[in-house]
Amino acid sequence: MSESAHLNKRSIGDLVRENYVFAGVLHYFGISFYRYEQKSLAEVCQQFRINPQQLIQELENWAMRKEPSSEEFYLRPIEVLVAYLKKKHHFFLRHELPFLSSMIDGIPANGGYADLLSDMKLVFPLFVDDFIHHIHEEESTLFKRIKMLQEVENNQYRLDEGLKILSQPSIVNLAEEHEVHDDEMEGIRKLTNGYMLSEEAPMAIQVLYHELQHFENELVIHAKIENDLLFPKAIELEKEVKRKLTNKIRLN
Repeated sequence: MSESAHLNKRSIGDLVRENYVFAGVLHYFGISFYRYEQKSLAEVCQQFRINPQQLIQELENWAMRKEPSSEEFYLRPIEVLVAYLKKKHHFFLRHELPFLSSMIDGIPANGGYADLLSDMKLVFPLFVDDFIHHIHEEESTLFKRIKMLQEVENNQYRLDEGLKILSQPSIVNLAEEHEVHDDEMEGIRKLTNGYMLSEEAPMAIQVLYHELQHFENELVIHAKIENDLLFPKAIELEKEVKRKLTNKIRLN
């Protein structure tokens, strides 16, 4: 029996229990894993008219994903960092947050976790709204300023326009404001008691806690890239632009 045929016969519950990433892949295809735990992969794929091989291939692709290291980022120009962070923002907004929201809204609220899920349904949407606002603000202020500084450095603005851009809030100011958002999931962490679970917790709750903790870890890495790499590079860029404009003023 081929590996694909073997997977097709296994239940959704067993597949997710073995690898929580499978829950995210199923969500990508529009399937809420906790509604079909007892059904086989083949049955669910037939119900949703999905090619099982395509779903399995997507699972393998997700399993092989590898994020660049800090050392690799350090050697890349600032525009590569910005492009990567924008891509992660898109992934957070288009996949991770909808996946978490779907679980919080859809997991049956029974047993010992009913109160928790009820609280999460109130708290998590507030977190999402704040997080989305933070992302949009970051892209419209910090990322936009970096792009404009690069354009000034490349002589795409007149001298007076460049000086006007430099008069706007500096990268250092933006860095100080950014630190306020570095622990965005503190409330979620407290609500879940640091993602602590009993051994009897339903699988759906186990997946939810795992994905919440995974998302928080991603945010920590994301913030570290911004604080340790993006901001220092942006501050140096701003200094270089100031130096160039100062020299231009002296020559005029």
